[in-house]
Amino acid sequence: MPDLASIGVSASQWVGREERAEDEVTGQAARRLAATLDLPAQGFAHGTELPEGWHVILFPPLAPTSGLGRDGHPQTGEFLPALPLPRRMFASRRVVFHQPLLIGDAVTRVSRIEDVVPKEGRSGLLAFVKVVHDFVGPRGLAVTEEQQIVYREDPKGTAPTQAPPVHPLEADYTWHMGYTPDAALLFRYSAVTFNGHRIHYDNDYARDVEGYPDRVVNGGLTAIMMLKFARQVRPGRLSEFSVRNKKPLFVDRPVRIWGRRTGEATAEFIAVDGDGAECAQAQLVWGPAQ
Repeated sequence: MPDLASIGVSASQWVGREERAEDEVTGQAARRLAATLDLPAQGFAHGTELPEGWHVILFPPLAPTSGLGRDGHPQTGEFLPALPLPRRMFASRRVVFHQPLLIGDAVTRVSRIEDVVPKEGRSGLLAFVKVVHDFVGPRGLAVTEEQQIVYREDPKGTAPTQAPPVHPLEADYTWHMGYTPDAALLFRYSAVTFNGHRIHYDNDYARDVEGYPDRVVNGGLTAIMMLKFARQVRPGRLSEFSVRNKKPLFVDRPVRIWGRRTGEATAEFIAVDGDGAECAQAQLVWGPAQ
């Protein structure tokens, strides 16, 4: 197992580091996300509850364009660790919904780095950085999100692929829906979250630099599509949502989302690509009936 010293980094430089930011939940930002997801954009008046998971419209990365790295992400070193691994993206996230955020709320986000762990993967050296964000509104703690961010080496040739795993039959799942993420959807989601990562819109960069066959679907977009579908099949307030990204999804290729109950107030959702490979897996927990 590699250690941080092997890449010239000390965890003590970064673990425990905190950052604070201020933002406001606005109806206009919520309407833009609704339109992106083909949901009615009317409403979202002052005092309206923000749907669970829509806190992604808050705290966009505000680095100046001149402060972006080659991949379109803000350069590391001020808050996120500066590691000699040039590629990074979300590996997983776990979100706890303590209470709703409302349109018009002023929100403080307190972020802290909890861990930096190197690993050896199929594509070479990796480092997982765990970041915890607490979103505090006027009524107290509203959302806690734990993120695992993976840093990677540059690919050696094209990005590695795997044979699609043997997967349970669709009949094993209760709920099914499909969609095809096109370039406009990727662009709009990146725009509404102010995400400049070039793998989502720059085909030449995605192919020639990161080794992907095409533009990559935002992991956050897949997660919010799962949440959208979950609301359709089981109304009620969520208390927890966790998702792990296992394999990239690509633009203009069909995606199937399958879901099933795993308990009285729990469910599992998966996103499957056109080859039958499981690309993301999510666990949902609903709170007590309102």
